[in-house]
Amino acid sequence: MKHLSQSPHDPAFIQNPYPFYDRARAAGPIVFWEDYGMPAAFDAGTVQALLRDRRLGRAVPEAARKPVPDHMVPFHAVEQHSMLELEPPDHTRLRGLVLRAFTSRRIASLKPDIEAVTAELLTSLPRNAPFDLIPRFCALLPVRIIARLLGVPEAMSPDLLRWSSAMVAVYQAGRNRAIEEAASQAAQEFADFLTAYIEERRQRPADDLITQLIAAEQDGTRLSTAELIGTCVLLLNAGHEATVHSLGNAVACLLDHKTPMAMLMPDKIAGTCEELLRYTPPLHMFDRYVYEDVTLGDVTLPEGGRIGLVLAAAGRDPAVFSDPHRFAPERSPHPHAAFGGGLHFCVGAPLARMEMQIALPALFDALPDLRLAATPQFADSYHFHKLDKLSVTA
Repeated sequence: MKHLSQSPHDPAFIQNPYPFYDRARAAGPIVFWEDYGMPAAFDAGTVQALLRDRRLGRAVPEAARKPVPDHMVPFHAVEQHSMLELEPPDHTRLRGLVLRAFTSRRIASLKPDIEAVTAELLTSLPRNAPFDLIPRFCALLPVRIIARLLGVPEAMSPDLLRWSSAMVAVYQAGRNRAIEEAASQAAQEFADFLTAYIEERRQRPADDLITQLIAAEQDGTRLSTAELIGTCVLLLNAGHEATVHSLGNAVACLLDHKTPMAMLMPDKIAGTCEELLRYTPPLHMFDRYVYEDVTLGDVTLPEGGRIGLVLAAAGRDPAVFSDPHRFAPERSPHPHAAFGGGLHFCVGAPLARMEMQIALPALFDALPDLRLAATPQFADSYHFHKLDKLSVTA
């Protein structure tokens, strides 16, 4: 296994990680990423195969578990019940119950809400002066939709945004004690709110996802309060964070490439969004634990270790995508890894796609003169790839 070094905090890498991905892919299929102290996969074939390989998973093996620090107990109390961190049979039961409530019909029913919130946000955007589109539009749309989906008051959107941002920061490279304490505080506040709100919904059911999750039953079992909290937090953190930066990255890409409005028309928008997700995804790497020795060519991943699956590198694999570093909205859609794969394929992918497919055409239709007011800069937040700000003018 070849070793490569690349700091995730290097300014050049932050702005454009793809040259390193190309070098790593050429050295693969598995290379040892020294800065992370673990092997990583960069080509589409290996990433897709490992996403589906049941010999790997998200749950921490018993031998690798460490005592939870006191300051992280509230965070761990939520995370341990997230289906993102579980494997079968626990994952199977929990995901099955969630899907009984989070149905395609319920997701489709959100279309009028997405259209209405989008239209409302667009009317409030400044004209003829630079502004940051991310907090004014990209962040507000998904958090308000998540609030409507769960059934919590939209007035809580600022709290939801604050909790989500603090908790998700734990997964970024270079986390420190202050980040961990902020994440734990946010987890405690969110859990306290949800505990009371779930009890209220048990007493007074409503037409919302929390009520449906409470009622969901499979093989005589239902979600516990802890599992309900973990699921709601996951839907907010994973669904909101990814969609915010999918939208931000997408708008920057469309403006930078002067993409014709024709590619945002109803017959083209789905394909354009898939190309955006391939070309500039918000999540670049996800890791897996190895549950038994896995041999790939002349490389063996040892039981008990970890491996990074570089989803964004898989989306630029020339073995799958012709001219992969070219943004081509007319490209025939081909499966990418932006939403993961296998057992942990993103449960919110249909909602994220619908939000993008509604919001992007509406934005460019309402603001036909929208243009970049400054060169977008990506944040030092790997393994997320998100903009610090998106300064535009209309």
